[in-house]
Amino acid sequence: MTATWPDGRRAAAAFTFDVDAESCVLAHDPAASSRMSLMTHQAYGPRVGVPRLLRLLERQQVRATFFVPGFTADTYPGMVRQIIDGGHEVAHHGYLHEPMQGISAEAEAEYIDRGLEALDRLGVRPTGYRAPWWEMNWHSADLLIERGFTYDSSLLDGDVPYRFSGASGRGSLVEIPVDWTLDDWEQYAFYPGWTGSGVIESPAKVHEMWLLEAQAHHAEGGCFVLTNHPFISGRPSKAAALERLIEDVRALDGMWVATLGEIAEHAARTVQEVRQIRRVECPEGYFDRTGARPAPAH
Repeated sequence: MTATWPDGRRAAAAFTFDVDAESCVLAHDPAASSRMSLMTHQAYGPRVGVPRLLRLLERQQVRATFFVPGFTADTYPGMVRQIIDGGHEVAHHGYLHEPMQGISAEAEAEYIDRGLEALDRLGVRPTGYRAPWWEMNWHSADLLIERGFTYDSSLLDGDVPYRFSGASGRGSLVEIPVDWTLDDWEQYAFYPGWTGSGVIESPAKVHEMWLLEAQAHHAEGGCFVLTNHPFISGRPSKAAALERLIEDVRALDGMWVATLGEIAEHAARTVQEVRQIRRVECPEGYFDRTGARPAPAH
């Protein structure tokens, strides 16, 4: 699938930030609130990381998309206002960065609505959504369409935006695909007893890897979408490497650097085909017949 970009541009790029703060820790284990050091590790994002990243983006004259869980908005309303005042897009990222895998439509609707209510208290009505942990369910699209969302950025099956319908077939969303290669969590995230392998990569290595990805997307007319977390990439050396990357991406001839909302608006105007993503099931009774057992996830 190919894409066309505005004003004869060759490719598109977006810099996005998931402002999880304490929400992702508390969703994993509410008792983690007793771990003062872990809580401050997460609070670094809204307290220090976001202001640093906003200064960086202002220097580079880049508008970004910030996915803000409702709990983060309730806890740090002043930070959200700083993002808005900086001219950036605020989008939806659940309420408490809830585990989404396999939940009911009723539970997911409650999470979405509570997140909307929190953002609404700050005067924000988002058009974009990113599922916590990028875990969409087969009923998610219908819930988003019913609530007036126009795009999602949680799925991983493309290099350019496309349109897809929900299971009901009523309405459609623009999907702006993501990739774990282009997420700082896999490169930098570590906290003892909570997350990560203990291997924290060099920002120089990460810059090289992400620039290679951006150059490849540029060569193919694709859409480069980088996902960072302020409590991770808001740290000094990582932020410095990110700024060098932004400079390098902006320098690529014909690269359109935009918010996801702007990219979604363009895709909605120019992409005619609406896909229905097919659910692929394991053949019924397959493991019963063969006597084999499903392999564990690695």
